Amino acid sequence: METFPFLTETVYFHPQTTLFQLTLIMKKKLLVCTGGGDCPGLNAVIRAIVNSAEADGNWEVYGSIEAYNGVLMDPMEIVPLNGQNTGGIHVRGGTIIGTTNRGGPFGWPVQQPDGSWTSEDRSDELLRRLKAEGFEAVISIGGDGSQAISQKLFEKGLHIVGVPKTIDNDLSATDYTFGFQTAVQIATEAVDKLVTTAESHSRVMILEVMGRDAGWIALHAAIAGGAEICLIPEIPYDIEKVKAAIDARYQQRRGFVNIVVAEGAKPKGGEVVATEAQEAGYGHARLGGIGFALKESLQQHGCTASMRVTVLGHLQRGGIPEAFDRILATQFGVKAFELVKEGKYGHMAALRHKEIIAVPLEEAIAHYNYVDPEGYLVHCARQVGISFGD
Repeated sequence: METFPFLTETVYFHPQTTLFQLTLIMKKKLLVCTGGGDCPGLNAVIRAIVNSAEADGNWEVYGSIEAYNGVLMDPMEIVPLNGQNTGGIHVRGGTIIGTTNRGGPFGWPVQQPDGSWTSEDRSDELLRRLKAEGFEAVISIGGDGSQAISQKLFEKGLHIVGVPKTIDNDLSATDYTFGFQTAVQIATEAVDKLVTTAESHSRVMILEVMGRDAGWIALHAAIAGGAEICLIPEIPYDIEKVKAAIDARYQQRRGFVNIVVAEGAKPKGGEVVATEAQEAGYGHARLGGIGFALKESLQQHGCTASMRVTVLGHLQRGGIPEAFDRILATQFGVKAFELVKEGKYGHMAALRHKEIIAVPLEEAIAHYNYVDPEGYLVHCARQVGISFGD
């Protein structure tokens, strides 16, 4: 008698059991990982993948803790995912299998004896471990950085499918990424609250929001919240024109101004406000501080209005996903599993003109999704009186 450890449970069978009979017993193994920053809707994708796999009946789904770290750690941290432990998670923010935006299989952080850090490529080891564990395919849920890793792993032969995730909405291959609408709603609610205190105290209220190099969150929140000024990375601002817009509001006896500024915004000829990350393996500059820098610059240029700064920060990443993001995330999860079943690897689920389609990963990461300064949304904002400081 023989046993096969990759079966759903230990099954004993006669040596003359046919290959056809074996295929009726075995299930294929699918690994899911969530990478990059956390985002409302991640759990909805995981649930949709698991439910789709259980409905199909031929797959077992597992989760790798903290992106690919779960596979590369010793011992490995890989957990089974099923209807019991994913039931109802679509209403929860974050991700039940954890995430990380530090390191990765191509840049695994390694500390040296002197305390310094270097990195090493463990991608081949990752592939060997996945093969040894019997995984047929991987679904990677992440933003542009995560999908760039997906493409490189696909080029190395990994059966991988991507799902676009980011509050920044900076993947051009899809109309929207899930998590974005929830972040916009949170930012809009912040504008709504700041409007009342700005009016009560005749103040300039500066709200700094996330988005990295794209101004989508700031632009949407400024329009939805009725802000007077919106500063985004795609339109470098002239501080004198920002001051002029404020002064125009204060020509009345008691004026007030609400400014929404994206963390990646910068003045004409100036630089983005950022600091070097101190965490090992974190590959990006840490943006933040433009709100206070803007206040200081306005004061230096003679703005006498009372000003306050609010940095929304990680509040935009957490909490209950909006209905739109739950629905979109669920559609992406179902589509990702369908791509795995079809063997359509090297592709990412995407939303295009209300349809959920597959686009090559290579196309998905080819172009960053910037706000078009000449686009209709910017035109709309200008028409309702929003100044971009240009």
